[in-house]
Amino acid sequence: MPSLLDSLAMRPLVLDGGLGTLLERHGHDLSSALWSTQTLLDDPEAVRTAHGEYLAAGAEIVITGSYQVGYDELATRGIDAGAVDVLLATSVRLAREARDAAGGEAWVAASIGPFGAMRADGSEYTGEYGIGVAELRAWHRPRLHALAAAGPDLLAAETIPSLAEVEALAAELSGTGIPAWISVTPAFGRMRSGERLEEAFAVAAAVDEVIALGVNCCDPLEVSPAIAAARAVTDKPVVVYPNSGEQWDAKNRRWVGRPGVPDELVTSWLDAGARIVGGCCRIGPAEIARIAAVVSAR
Repeated sequence: MPSLLDSLAMRPLVLDGGLGTLLERHGHDLSSALWSTQTLLDDPEAVRTAHGEYLAAGAEIVITGSYQVGYDELATRGIDAGAVDVLLATSVRLAREARDAAGGEAWVAASIGPFGAMRADGSEYTGEYGIGVAELRAWHRPRLHALAAAGPDLLAAETIPSLAEVEALAAELSGTGIPAWISVTPAFGRMRSGERLEEAFAVAAAVDEVIALGVNCCDPLEVSPAIAAARAVTDKPVVVYPNSGEQWDAKNRRWVGRPGVPDELVTSWLDAGARIVGGCCRIGPAEIARIAAVVSAR
């Protein structure tokens, strides 16, 4: 199988959708602070099945269920660091097994969620952590190396809200020889913590190991400006996987609007230079199948 970079040089690739979204649709309870980690612990077969559904829908890259697997939170539940390493490796194994069972050409990206995701307090959408780059580096280091040792095709640092966390991850990836992407979560055209997207993309692009960069877990309307910001500082491939176009109605506690993104919007992202396109929250296999059809038409 060619490398991911070689394939990206030839054509755009399709990423999967929200793993947690699909698990919830299958009836799994993701309401605890552990989110999809709970399903990874209780029912790993369900995680493998979900990966398989995305591959069947046309995904060529699947992201592992390791987004919210963290040492501190699991330690409070009696799970020691060695067992966490096993769980991280299991997340990669399940995605690989789903890929192998599906056949064809596909890659496994090991998810590295932000520091705030482990807090389960919404701080991954503000970047207000109260700690600096050095502390973030130390916190990310063991999980990054455990995931790399499990043998994914690349690492996916995703939903990163602040320039400080981008700097921490870029520093930890530098010199490892492990391919990765760094994907930030923007709002109103900037990092959630207020810095310009160009600043974050320039930091990420300066690291050889970072083979792609982009945005995820954002409104679809944030994508085109983010692609332009990335293109202003680098020619590395751009990855985009926003949430659905729905909006959360807090008063009535329900999602409103139509899920998915219009075909013409996906086409505009490809025209602007996106090379990896998929979905995040509220994007399931049906929506990925639509994205795959648009990419295939190119």
